[in-house]
Amino acid sequence: MNKRYIIGAFIIIVFLVVGFYAFVDSKVEYSNFQYATESQKKCQVKGTWVKEKKSGFDPQTNKFTFYMVDENKTEMKVVLDGAEPNNFKMAESIVAKGKIKDGYFHASEVLTKCPSKYEGDGEDVKKSSM
Repeated sequence: MNKRYIIGAFIIIVFLVVGFYAFVDSKVEYSNFQYATESQKKCQVKGTWVKEKKSGFDPQTNKFTFYMVDENKTEMKVVLDGAEPNNFKMAESIVAKGKIKDGYFHASEVLTKCPSKYEGDGEDVKKSSM
C-alpha cells in the first residue's frame, strides 16, 4: 500500500476516536440526586430552590451555594463554581449540571426557568371571547 493511504487512514481513525470520546463526554442525562449519588457520573438534576435555607456567594472561593429539592423531594446542598445565575431568585425551576462530590452536588452549570411574562392566567382569554 502507498504510504499516503496509510497516513490518511491513520488520521481518519484518530479523528473518529477523538470524536467518539468527545460525544460520550458531552452526553449528560437527566436524573435525581439519588441516581447521581449512586452513579458518580455527571448528570442534570431538575428541581426547585429551597428559599428557607441559607444561600449566597463567597467571593474568596468564587462559589455560589444553595439548597435544592429534586422532583423526588430529596434535598441537597448545591455548590456552583461561579456567581449566582441570572434570575435565580425569580426561577420557578432549576437545572443543575454536575456530580456528587464530598457529600454535596458540585455544579459546573446552573440553568434557571423563570415564569414567562407572555403566559396569562387564562382570565384574559375568557374576557376577550365574551
